[in-house]
Amino acid sequence: MVNSFQSFLKKEKLIKSSDTVLLTVSGGIDSVVLCELFYQSKIKFAIAHCNFQLRGKESDGDELFVEALAEKYKVPFHTISFATSSYAKKHKLSIQVAARDLRYAWFEEIRQQYNYDRLATAHHQDDSIETFFINLIRGTGIKGLHGILPKQGNLIRPLLFANKKEIIAFAKKNKLNHREDSSNASDKYVRNKIRHSLIPLLNEINKNASANIITTIENLKSVEAVYQKRIDKKRTSLVIEESGLVKISISKLTKLKPIEPYLFEFLYPLGFSSIVVGEIIASLSSESGKQFFSETHRLVKDREFLLIEEIATKNKGLENRFKILKSTKELPFGNQTLIFKSIKPSPKLKLVNPPTIAQFDFEKLVFPLTLRKWEKGDVFYPIGMKGKKKLSDYFIDKKLSLLEKDNSWVLESNGQIVWVVGQRMDDRYKINPKTKKIYFAELMK
Repeated sequence: MVNSFQSFLKKEKLIKSSDTVLLTVSGGIDSVVLCELFYQSKIKFAIAHCNFQLRGKESDGDELFVEALAEKYKVPFHTISFATSSYAKKHKLSIQVAARDLRYAWFEEIRQQYNYDRLATAHHQDDSIETFFINLIRGTGIKGLHGILPKQGNLIRPLLFANKKEIIAFAKKNKLNHREDSSNASDKYVRNKIRHSLIPLLNEINKNASANIITTIENLKSVEAVYQKRIDKKRTSLVIEESGLVKISISKLTKLKPIEPYLFEFLYPLGFSSIVVGEIIASLSSESGKQFFSETHRLVKDREFLLIEEIATKNKGLENRFKILKSTKELPFGNQTLIFKSIKPSPKLKLVNPPTIAQFDFEKLVFPLTLRKWEKGDVFYPIGMKGKKKLSDYFIDKKLSLLEKDNSWVLESNGQIVWVVGQRMDDRYKINPKTKKIYFAELMK
């Protein structure tokens, strides 16, 4: 098995001879075998262990066991305890997701702090098969069917060459002690149900089922590489990203045959399921304005584009109303920034009128100014036009999309709109030959 391990490392180019690898060790048989393989292969390594405080004394016993393992191999040992249940409750996560988020964040922190070259987990072929079925049940594209990858950035999985039976046999041959996690026996989790019920049933139907599934997963990886090149080529021509907004051309999208796999691959990274993608496709010939949601993004079907924005930012404590003092020089809001300065008029001063720049007569302004989201009923006097106009009508005339309207801000002085930010000034506050001081504002994306 040591030879197979070394061959796999070489084939997948997982580490260099000079690398030191941080091994994530729970104390279970898989991670114990991983340590032994590194030790017998004379590869420099360190050990990291997380105590999630979910099984009382059993969790503490795991930590002591792994510490002793590090002493046995005479390698650096890193450990941490997490209040996992409290974290999960606070962030409204399942225990599994909370534990995963906590451990990977900490592992990467330790890796960087101590300059370890790679982070290694003890995932093996059986884990890859389980992941294949979990993704298949939930609904996925071809990416979800390639199982667990041997390498993702600095994270490597050196045991993916072996199945569970081979790992157990190696542990017995080398007389390796390990810890049993009592939660592994429970069918509370989907992965355990697949492990204990589905896979044994498949192997009962065909004794080579597990091996055949691994072969299929490897074949799918090759197919995915070809498929992904085609998807990426079309994404470049159809998908535009600007100022935090993703735009997909509807006219170009509808020319794709079949349309489903392309749009799914464009939207799946943003959290949209295959069912929602089907609903979006059905809406392409309907009127503008229909909205679709994933957990993190909102998609609006506009006239020419599918418009997607991140909605998570709306829940990050961002304010919708800001005060600007005379002394304010810079104001970040959302993914934009307003820059302010006061200047004196001069014959050499050139008036500029791009929508991202506004130049006001300072004496007409009443401070503090207010920056806020636009509201129904707002009116202003568009520069260059006579009379007032409802902001809602102005947006219609400008043919703004729903997302563009929702992301429109106004600058206000004493209750009056002086600038539809990044779009148009109010005529009442423009500078003139009698202006003694100019208040200059610029929108930076």
